[in-house]
Amino acid sequence: MENQFFVDSNYLSKEALDKKHRLENDPTSRSNHMEYMPGMEIIESDVCSNVMEQMNSYDYSKYTAADVRRALEHETCSIEDFKALLSPAAEPYLEAMAQKARNITSMHFGNTVYLFTPLYIANYCENYCVYCGFNCYNHIQRMKLDLEQIEKEMKVIADSGMEEILILTGESRQKSDVKYIGEACKLARKYFRMVGLEVYPVNSDEYKYLHECGADYVTVFQETYDADKYETLHLMGHKRIWPYRFDAQERALMGGMRGVAFSALLGLSDFRKDALASALHVYYLQRKYPHAEMSLSCPRLRPIINNDKINPLDVHEKQLCQVLCAYRIFLPYVGITVSSRESAQFRNGIVKIAATKVSAGVSTGIGDHESKYTGKEKSEDMGDEQFEINDSRSLNKMYDDITEEGLQPVLNDYLYV
Repeated sequence: MENQFFVDSNYLSKEALDKKHRLENDPTSRSNHMEYMPGMEIIESDVCSNVMEQMNSYDYSKYTAADVRRALEHETCSIEDFKALLSPAAEPYLEAMAQKARNITSMHFGNTVYLFTPLYIANYCENYCVYCGFNCYNHIQRMKLDLEQIEKEMKVIADSGMEEILILTGESRQKSDVKYIGEACKLARKYFRMVGLEVYPVNSDEYKYLHECGADYVTVFQETYDADKYETLHLMGHKRIWPYRFDAQERALMGGMRGVAFSALLGLSDFRKDALASALHVYYLQRKYPHAEMSLSCPRLRPIINNDKINPLDVHEKQLCQVLCAYRIFLPYVGITVSSRESAQFRNGIVKIAATKVSAGVSTGIGDHESKYTGKEKSEDMGDEQFEINDSRSLNKMYDDITEEGLQPVLNDYLYV
C-alpha cells in the first residue's frame, strides 16, 4: 500500500515525519490527483463533465432579487432557478423559500421523518486528508472491531428499536477490506431492515458483492467539487484521486445498489458552488438511473482531534437553511439528511421544512455504542472519534422530540418478501 504506518500511538518514524512534511509543503511530492491508480475502474459517463461545466460557469453574484422571485413563482424549478435560489440575492427571501420547501416536502413525504444511526467499525485510514480526524498522520487511538464485536454493537443498537444502520470505516483497504465490510453487512441484515454503507469507494463488481451481502445503499462525500482545492486538502492515498471518487455513486448503481447518497462538506471551499455541484450530481444521475433512490446531506465542518491544518470557511445556519430549502425546491423527490453535526434546535426546525431523515443515538468513535446505550464505562482501548458531534440525543429522545413537533418518526418503510 502507499502508506503502511497507521498511528496507534504518538509515534511516527523519522521517515514518516519527513514524508508528511514534504506532502504539506512541496506540491511536487504529491501524485497527480486526476490520474487513476492501478485497479481503479474507469467508467464512461458524461455526468462529471455536465456537473463541472455548470459549476465552473456559476457566477452567483449576477443574480438579482427579480431572478429569485421568478424562481419562487415557477411551478418547476430549473437549473437556472436553482442557481438563483443559492445566490446571495436569495437571502432576504429565506422565509418564502422555507414556505415553498415546506409545502413540497409535505406533498411528497407527508409529515414523516426517518431515523437511523451510524456504526463505525474501524478508524484505520491510508489517506492524508488534512481536515479529517481519521487521517493517517493524526495521533489517535486506532481500532478495528472484529465480527464478534460488530455483532455485539449491532445487537445493542437493534435492542434500542433502531431498524436502519449506516456502517462506516476509515478508508483503508489493508485494514478493512471488502470482504470484512461484506461480513459486517451480513451481520447487519440479521438485525436491521435497512443497511447503508459509508466506506471508501470501490469498483462496480465490489459494490455488487456488497449489495449481495446485504447493503441497500451507499453514501459518498465528494468533500468538495472544486478539484483544485481538493488537491490541497487530500495529500495522499486513494481518496486523493478526485474523478474516481466522483464516479463512486454511479459505480454503486451499476453494481445494483438500490440507492445512493451525495454530499459536499460545506466550509472546505465555496459552499454555494459545492451545493450547486452536489445537487446537479443527483440531478444528472436521476436522469440516467430513474429507478434509484437518491438523497443529499449537507454537513458542515466540525472540530476534530489535533486539528491545526485547516481553516474552514464559515457557513452559518441561515446559509445552511438556504441551501437545504433550495435543494428541496429543485429536487422535490430526493431525501435530505441532516446529521448530528448540527444542533438539536436546528434539526428540530429543519425537519419541518426540508429534511426527511436524521440520525439518532450517534457516536463517531469505534466500539462506543455499548457504553452509550447501556451506561457501561467506555473501555480504554476503544477507537477515537472522527469528529465531535453536536446533537447527542438518543433514539427515544429523538423519537419523542419529533413527535412533539407534530411529525411522525419512521424507523423503516420497507417490507422484504
